Amino acid sequence: PGDQEAGELGLAAVPGRQAAFRQALEAAVHYARAVGCPRIHVMAGRVPLGTDRAAVASEMETTFIENLRYAADLLSQENMTGLVEPINNRITDPRYYLNTSQQAAAILKKVGRPNLKLQLDLFHCQIMDGNLSHNLEMYFPLIGHIQIAQVPGRHEPDSPGELNFPYIFELLESLGYTGYVGCEYAPKGDTLEGLGWLRSYWESRGLQHGGTSKAAK
Repeated sequence: PGDQEAGELGLAAVPGRQAAFRQALEAAVHYARAVGCPRIHVMAGRVPLGTDRAAVASEMETTFIENLRYAADLLSQENMTGLVEPINNRITDPRYYLNTSQQAAAILKKVGRPNLKLQLDLFHCQIMDGNLSHNLEMYFPLIGHIQIAQVPGRHEPDSPGELNFPYIFELLESLGYTGYVGCEYAPKGDTLEGLGWLRSYWESRGLQHGGTSKAAK
């Protein structure tokens, strides 16, 4: 994430911070190797304070592409995947550089590395674009990781909100998604109590806690 006390939230697209980005990436690889994690979120970063987004967009994209290629080459040596995540600039972070799936897909195409993927957080995607079914289908070949939270409260999937998660989970299954679904939400109360939605979902699908089939038992 860079120097968070100085207001940074990632370095990969920030001009002038290339050396710090490479140093941070090496540290991230070290930790990922130690815990056996095959994916690293390469955070784009924020538009620098006092600058106009449109005025620096081209320079930030060039920096981002160069850094992503460097990251991809380094991660390929470790058999790891780099992930880029659009973060909405309407509610969460007005200055974050990477905001939409369309922007991320265009940059990944320009980078042209197979071990760089889209980290699609459905919370951010719904706020920026909506049309989740179509977007999941369209960007599915690029997706390396999925994250979820209800909109607009960013709480548990069964909390009041805009998204129908049982439908979304079935859509992911029908598309052939076999990766993890990250629960990047803020629990309304206790964390374990907040996982009651998952137990209820498993039971609705005829599964025991842990996602194993009752029939298999």
